[in-house]
Amino acid sequence: MDIDAIKERLGAALAGCEVQVASEGNHLGVTAIGDLFEGLRPVQRQQRVYAALKELIAAGEVHAVHIRTYTPAEWRAAAAETR
Repeated sequence: MDIDAIKERLGAALAGCEVQVASEGNHLGVTAIGDLFEGLRPVQRQQRVYAALKELIAAGEVHAVHIRTYTPAEWRAAAAETR
């Protein structure tokens, strides 16, 4: 599983989002930040990410995904809390 290919796949599906991907074997950690998530419920946000990865999940290349999605404002607020 090539992280750069996964980032590219997510970037294409989540247009305008900043995407960070971490991998440990066939488990992924995905953080996506973008205006695309504005007004969406958490499950809708996750569905956007899963849709981009569904072929990899079906093929068994990805077993588990930990998804964190933020609007830019939510990301700034989360960063401020950690300072």
